[in-house]
Amino acid sequence: QVQLVESGGGLVQAGGSLRLSCAASGSIFSINAMGWYRQAPGKQRELVASLTSGGSTNYADSVKGRFTISRDNAKNTVYLQMNSLKAEDAAVYYCNARRTASLGREYDYWGQGTQVTVSS
Repeated sequence: QVQLVESGGGLVQAGGSLRLSCAASGSIFSINAMGWYRQAPGKQRELVASLTSGGSTNYADSVKGRFTISRDNAKNTVYLQMNSLKAEDAAVYYCNARRTASLGREYDYWGQGTQVTVSS
């Protein structure tokens, strides 16, 4: 099993920055990719950014150029640097870890979520 703990959320003014952290523990050797998702009230959970074990990144169009996903393997931690925050970025942000097993089987693990609030 994999356990994920997010931190770093809070209240920030529009145009400001926050850095979210996700610390992984457990069977971390089995993880192939990690990502950040967010869910705002009344909306579906959406992928914000992802990072594979090989270093490939992917971003939602709405955050390209403003958000950066990165990792520190020594600390088993993934980060989401959020700059130039907008009111529409306000949401609960969730850390995700994905394990891809044989025959294309995929398993997902989730953190508890951290609230990001943007004032305008």
